[in-house]
Amino acid sequence: MRFVWAVVAFILATLLIGAGIAQRTIFMGPETQELSLVVEEPQPYLLVDGAVLREQPGQQTLFVRGEGELFVAYGRTADLEAWLSDAAYNSATIDEDGLVVVNGIEPELDDTAEDGEEADAAEPAEEAVVGRSPVGSDLWLHSFNETDQLITDMQLPEGMSLLIARDGTAPAPEDVVVSWPLDTTTPWAGPLVAVGCAVMLAGLVMYVLGIRHQRRGRGPRRKGPGPLPATEPIDLTIDPLPGRDALERPADGQPGRGQWTAQRRRRVLSVPVLGLAAVMIAGCSSDSWPDFTSSSPSPSPTQTVIAPENQRPPAVTDAQASRILQNVSTTLEEADAARDLELAKTRLAGAALAARTTDYTLRGSLSDRALPAVIPTDVIEVLLPQATESWPRTVLVLSKSKSDDTVPPVILTMTQADPWANYKVTNIAEMQASAEVPQVAPAWIGTSLITENAAAFLQLAPADLAAAFSDVVDAGEKSEYYDLFDPVSIALVDSLIQSRAAVKQALADKDAADTTSLAFDIAPSAQDPVALATLESGAIVAVSFVDSEKITPTSGDAVIKFGENPEAKALTGVEESAKGVTTTYGLQMFFAVPAQGSTEQIKLLAVHQDLLNVEVIK
Repeated sequence: MRFVWAVVAFILATLLIGAGIAQRTIFMGPETQELSLVVEEPQPYLLVDGAVLREQPGQQTLFVRGEGELFVAYGRTADLEAWLSDAAYNSATIDEDGLVVVNGIEPELDDTAEDGEEADAAEPAEEAVVGRSPVGSDLWLHSFNETDQLITDMQLPEGMSLLIARDGTAPAPEDVVVSWPLDTTTPWAGPLVAVGCAVMLAGLVMYVLGIRHQRRGRGPRRKGPGPLPATEPIDLTIDPLPGRDALERPADGQPGRGQWTAQRRRRVLSVPVLGLAAVMIAGCSSDSWPDFTSSSPSPSPTQTVIAPENQRPPAVTDAQASRILQNVSTTLEEADAARDLELAKTRLAGAALAARTTDYTLRGSLSDRALPAVIPTDVIEVLLPQATESWPRTVLVLSKSKSDDTVPPVILTMTQADPWANYKVTNIAEMQASAEVPQVAPAWIGTSLITENAAAFLQLAPADLAAAFSDVVDAGEKSEYYDLFDPVSIALVDSLIQSRAAVKQALADKDAADTTSLAFDIAPSAQDPVALATLESGAIVAVSFVDSEKITPTSGDAVIKFGENPEAKALTGVEESAKGVTTTYGLQMFFAVPAQGSTEQIKLLAVHQDLLNVEVIK
């Protein structure tokens, strides 16, 4: 019966082991599922809707092949469509039947006159934009550049899409494949192989026991005794047979020769079986075993921030803002070193550009003039993007250096005029040592840009802030706005007043007080203020000023000389003026304005001053 059970065990073990191995070999399906995008009429751009990439669950792997430079970027679907709105492109979407289709999209061109009438036939119609490179745009959340072949993994969430192109002129690559990983885990392959090995071992044990039992049952078979001979006396003096000692029964507890042989055979047979089982079980990966350790992680408590209903997406993400700031800083460093104003214009506008323009002119004549300060990019402490889907878009950034404590933190505002433009810095200033930025919304929520109609909830409207501060500088404590500003702001007012007094004293020291007329004026610049809402119904407001001083001779014999003012000589190109001179300075300032009815004062956050111009009166 032992042999029967052994045979049954061998058959069962073969089936179990075979089933386990088959799960990892012949029954194992493909590891990925692939989708090829078929483009019939190539265009410079291919927009792949995010729904196509999310057609199957799991991480998406994108394969793009083609000769030359390849470009892939992803971003918000609405942003990509806005960037492509004036160009012809192909769009890969999922139709009503759930099939992936690629359709050609024509640009939305305005071919009518302003009054709604048809345009004059003699005037050429607006044509689609061709040749605009997508490389380097601030609109993308992330981009990739490769040659001939591009492979990347991604997992785009809802509302994201993909742009595939070359340089905006050549047709986009046509060999585009999207693949998703398939579940190839076989959690019962390992247990089947392990159980099969155990059953095989049990069968071998039963087989050995059956052989042993059979051998023990085979004793000497002798015929029955015949007729007994006549009884004779027995000689008890017979010597023992030689060699009998070798066959003596062993001592108690010691095996005999037959027993040693049986045990030795069992060990020899069991060692290969155990080794085979160990090798087969060790060859099974973690995908071949059930996972009993996975459990849902306990959520850690976090501060709850509730986004407003119908909340629009922020203009930039954290990673996007960091990349843009790095690009801005690198571009300005290159432009400053070469005094390349055209390059600086790609990243500066407004008051910030005006300051750089004067600096480049001065450094062209004054070799010992220091370079402008570098924008620190190591750490972004505050990121406050405008939550909007339209343009222009504004972002406020507070960044600081991590390696150099002597570099002060910098606060700046950047504006993107349209989908095809990059962000440009419009206001920039160094943070005051004692300044504290008010609480702002998280970057993933963003904030609103305060317009003139929405400024009623502030203690002072952004459009009136610059004029109020200018009045405090001109009138001092007599100004009606004096008590609205905090001590840091008043300290700056005092320093401006003292600088004016120093100019008067310098003229008096040269005995020119009676022969010259001196006038000062500080006024808001033509640049509109930028105001972004904070959490407690307040706002961070960026404003700029033009601070001017005008010196004119009151006597026909008086002449203003620039001998001790190399900057005036460099900007005017002369060494003296008989009719007078006007010097203008630019002030860029950031204020924290509290809500209407608050007992807090308007706080000065940052300030930066630049020489804008020295002009001879003609």
